[in-house]
Amino acid sequence: MKVRRLVLGALDTNCWIATDAAGGPAIVIDPADDARGVLEALGGAPVAAVVLTHGHFDHLGGATALVEATGAPLMVHEADAPYITLAEGTGGALFGFDHTAPEADRTLAGGDVIEAGELTLEVLHTPGHTPGCICLYGAGHLFSGDTLFAGSVGRTDFPRGDGRALLDSIASRLATLPDETVVHPGHGPDTTIGRERRVNPFFPRA
Repeated sequence: MKVRRLVLGALDTNCWIATDAAGGPAIVIDPADDARGVLEALGGAPVAAVVLTHGHFDHLGGATALVEATGAPLMVHEADAPYITLAEGTGGALFGFDHTAPEADRTLAGGDVIEAGELTLEVLHTPGHTPGCICLYGAGHLFSGDTLFAGSVGRTDFPRGDGRALLDSIASRLATLPDETVVHPGHGPDTTIGRERRVNPFFPRA
């Protein structure tokens, strides 16, 4: 897998561009509010999917323009899909942002698979930060959105957040992954599952 990170928007959101080793069609994960920058990074390469790890405004501001420019389908978990088209639903209205996305072309559920060339990413449903939070896992990489950060986890004090659900998601779906799994979060630096198992206070302890 080839992975490229773009740090976009007022909240320094990580937008990820993932392709197979041969440089096939891309999966764009969490296009923040700079579609032009994402398109420049793609350099005209085809896009197989635009995927939102959840429905918050800082992760989807560039989705409309990106989908229009590439023709790629927009994907989000079914629990967050009803909220992405309204600024009140994305949480942007609380902070003075009007970022929204178009209706999803495909709603996702845990266990679904997203393919692009030889790249396959499995959807892990990890509710907590929002009910529809997902992580994408494949080829030893985890795109964790705002579920897991280096040394921390996503906030759960926003509307629809659930701290207990987040801890359960980490324990049941992320802590079971191999230590060498490289984690690409929605904000901040990369990490690994092994490192988080050692230092992250939100990981389960034996």
